[in-house]
Amino acid sequence: MLVQPLRSPELRRSPSADVSAEPKVAVLLNANARKVDARVVKSLSHVVPEQDLFLSRSPLDGRRIAQTVLERGYPMVFTGGGDGTFMGFVNEVLQQVGPRGRFAGQQAPRFGILKLGTGNGIAAHVNASGTRGDGILNDVLRARTGEIPGFRPMDLLMVDGQRAPFAGLGVDGKVLNDYIWVKENLGKGLLKSVLSGSGGYFSAVACKTVPHYLTNSTWVECEVVNGQAGEAYRLGADGQPVGEPIAPGELLFRGKLMMAAAGTMPFYGYGFRMFPFACGRRGFMQLRLGQVTPTQVLANLPRLWNGRWFPEGLHDFHVRDATIRFARPMPFQVGGDAAGYRDEVSLSVAPDSIELVDFNGALN
Repeated sequence: MLVQPLRSPELRRSPSADVSAEPKVAVLLNANARKVDARVVKSLSHVVPEQDLFLSRSPLDGRRIAQTVLERGYPMVFTGGGDGTFMGFVNEVLQQVGPRGRFAGQQAPRFGILKLGTGNGIAAHVNASGTRGDGILNDVLRARTGEIPGFRPMDLLMVDGQRAPFAGLGVDGKVLNDYIWVKENLGKGLLKSVLSGSGGYFSAVACKTVPHYLTNSTWVECEVVNGQAGEAYRLGADGQPVGEPIAPGELLFRGKLMMAAAGTMPFYGYGFRMFPFACGRRGFMQLRLGQVTPTQVLANLPRLWNGRWFPEGLHDFHVRDATIRFARPMPFQVGGDAAGYRDEVSLSVAPDSIELVDFNGALN
């Protein structure tokens, strides 16, 4: 188990990897991620000094690496392994620099993400390079030479004491479970490449989720209440507030829903722009409530995927915190990971935001 810097004495590193004037950049790779293979590790070991390259195989590894990163004072750290790897490491670092952490009061590093996961929602958010060619290596090299176009502040949700970029109850939780089923049961052999990415999600929605809801009840009674952190805003199709602000503690919605979800960035994964207005107001999350039918979703799936479908049955809000109560337990997902079933959940914007390495070149 490698929790110390990766050591590969048999590999020769290019001279650029040893230039002392370059900014210190740590790289954490999740050794369990499918795309983190020997080729990726070998390639990165040529451009990242061995003491700055880490492999993690467990949460305990991640905790120890986070402590090492903070002890050495790296100003920037990249993670490779997907949104789950990224958020697991971010949660660990922010806990360590929090009031009760070992490094209480220390500033957290800026975070970069390498597109080595499955959904890669956060990677899409910051336009990280793909695995083809030298894209990932170039992202790291640009960071080490100070050629980053910009940094993007990003708010996060607080869900059950953990930070996440998005979470949801209802159909989106079922879509995730259906995708996992499709990938594990059908995405093998010749179909693996087709059903392990966006094609798998489309197949899950079209062939499993929608057919299920054609014969089973989709909508469940739900009540959504604005929290006490501040006013909420109902949004129109252009992302601008509509009507009067909604006071703390007031009802946001009561009626039947098929989904209630929230996010602080636009993407779920595979370019699915679930929350097109998530970054429209700092310190707020986008809350999306769904009252649409399976046939509507199927007929408008490309527009929904691109964040361009705004029927009457989609209700969007900017809120700081909210409590969602369903009449019966619904499939629950947090950051793209299945989290069982819940009939009530409280979501809020985390008090501490993070800064992301942003290859879009925008300073937000």
